Amino acid sequence: MNHQQKPQEGNLTNLKEFVLLGFSDVPDLQWFLFGLLIAMYSFILLGNGTIVLITKIDSALQTPMYFFLGNFSFLEICYVSITLPRMVFNLGTQKRTISFIACATQMCCTLILGATECFLLAVMAYDRYVAICNPLHYPLVMNQKVCSQLVIGSWISGIPVQIGQTSQIFSLSFCGSHQINHFFCDIPPILHLACGNIFINEMMVFLGALLFVSLPFLLIVFSYSKIISTVLKLSSAKSRAKAFSTCSSHLTVVLLFFGSAMITYFRSNTSHSGETDKVLSLFYTVVTPMFNPVVYTLRNKDVTIALKKFLCKQFVKI
Repeated sequence: MNHQQKPQEGNLTNLKEFVLLGFSDVPDLQWFLFGLLIAMYSFILLGNGTIVLITKIDSALQTPMYFFLGNFSFLEICYVSITLPRMVFNLGTQKRTISFIACATQMCCTLILGATECFLLAVMAYDRYVAICNPLHYPLVMNQKVCSQLVIGSWISGIPVQIGQTSQIFSLSFCGSHQINHFFCDIPPILHLACGNIFINEMMVFLGALLFVSLPFLLIVFSYSKIISTVLKLSSAKSRAKAFSTCSSHLTVVLLFFGSAMITYFRSNTSHSGETDKVLSLFYTVVTPMFNPVVYTLRNKDVTIALKKFLCKQFVKI
């Protein structure tokens, strides 16, 4: 990140609220976007909620792979609920203000859940690595206790660091405009409003991205390099196809989430564009949670079968 210093013009103590500009640049599409976001949020809740439910009640899905998938789907519901309802509210009321405390809380929760998602995706890749590369040891290595510890660790590992990072950012002075050119309170647009020397803050963001984005991504790359090497050695084409099919859904989600997140947080502050940031943020806050149930339903035979059984039971009850 490039060292950047802005003139001291304003003071944090005078700042009571921010204004989220969001979709204000397309006034003719406000109600269309309002309906679209409601539909997307409903689909995310229904799709991911269904995965959470069937991984809990279907006996065929009581395995580590689907235990992690259920947790991941629940995480997606939490993650999108931090930002999307606020977008819908702002569009519906045309009231775009957000209090200083609410903005800090939204950023902190987004960062914590984002870190959790990175680690949980890495855990899911590790699960596939053990299942494919060490199948005989899989029941022993990925027992219930280990799986629970990995999930709990993913959920809590980012809490202290992200709380500290949020506190540091909101301890800055903000000068001039209090308008955030974004849908929610994210790091790049908030830093853009800060004045004074923000080099330390930029470095902390960069180091945080290395720890919570790059490290899990490298673990995923390592896991899949081992998986691919092992699968290619299988003599049966059917076995190779089955092994790859269990990983394809996870890889699709990984590419969507990590691709957009890495571009957002590893660019220098001076190269950030408000419009580009908004488009990228939609991928890791809305598109990934929306595609998660789609890719796992369409590309995973076990989930499809469990979903059909669940729906049939509901129709029989009716």
